[in-house]
Amino acid sequence: MPFSPVHPTAVLNPVRRRAVGAFGALATLLAVPGAARATLDDAFEPQLGRRGKDVMWLPTPDGVIDRLMHMAGATPQDRLVDLGAGDGRIVIAAARDFGVRGRGIEYDPAMVEFARQQAESAGVASLVSFEQGDIFETDFSDATIVSLYLLPELNLRLRPLLMAMRPGTRVVAHQFDMGRWTPDETSTVSHRAGYLWVIPANVTGDWKLRYGEGTDAVKATLAFEQRFQRVAGTAAHEAFITTLRQPRLLGDRLRFALTDPSGVVREFDARVGAKTMRGDAQGADGTRVPFFAERVGDAPSLDGAQAPSDEEMHAAVAALGGQ
Repeated sequence: MPFSPVHPTAVLNPVRRRAVGAFGALATLLAVPGAARATLDDAFEPQLGRRGKDVMWLPTPDGVIDRLMHMAGATPQDRLVDLGAGDGRIVIAAARDFGVRGRGIEYDPAMVEFARQQAESAGVASLVSFEQGDIFETDFSDATIVSLYLLPELNLRLRPLLMAMRPGTRVVAHQFDMGRWTPDETSTVSHRAGYLWVIPANVTGDWKLRYGEGTDAVKATLAFEQRFQRVAGTAAHEAFITTLRQPRLLGDRLRFALTDPSGVVREFDARVGAKTMRGDAQGADGTRVPFFAERVGDAPSLDGAQAPSDEEMHAAVAALGGQ
């Protein structure tokens, strides 16, 4: 369905890529006018292809929901927000099957009310809530898991908001990806794609590193480049500069290895904060020494924090139309 550039709002769960052509005629037949009704009659049931403000509703299958929650590692300690919640099934399933507290944001008032009724019927009303709202104007920064089933261009417009969330926040999406932002994990359930991204810490720039004690202390300057969660870097010691081996960033956890000045390969495991990182460096013999690194200057802007380029947006629209 065409995307409104003026109001880029997630209204209802959209059609998957390959379904765009196949469901076009079905959507025309099943589209329900007056999607913004605020009240429901007793016989209300949302129909496949129900038209909203910008998109139409086709629900995420139960098997995909289950897989997405497993990929996210959902627990009762999590707070889930579903953007474009539709009939509420993702939020309800997360609460029922994983004990997750959930919140659904949906533009269509009739669907909001229907989702509330479904939550009551499922016995999870105390764990979940649904609200009418625009996902681009609603604060969901307290979420530890964000779920999406939106059109590609909507995902891209959301990307800067997601990248600004707390490192370690998990984002799961049905069918559509995030352009240049490579998923941390991808699953396929009955030919439907499910994606997981973990919001990364910003390690871009230089860090002063120190580990060991006294005369055995080692100092170096770490320099990192970062594209979303993908990192590369070097360590500059007094006499040489070496590349970091297999650096990997998952949320606020950074791992890498390097050959130190004495020829020992050390594996570093750190937790990254805004200005510092701390952790252990393990030698070949298994011994561990603590290490500390402090950021030099201000953190550069992280790739992905900016609005998507026109080229990315055009590619997203073209990819959807070509499926």
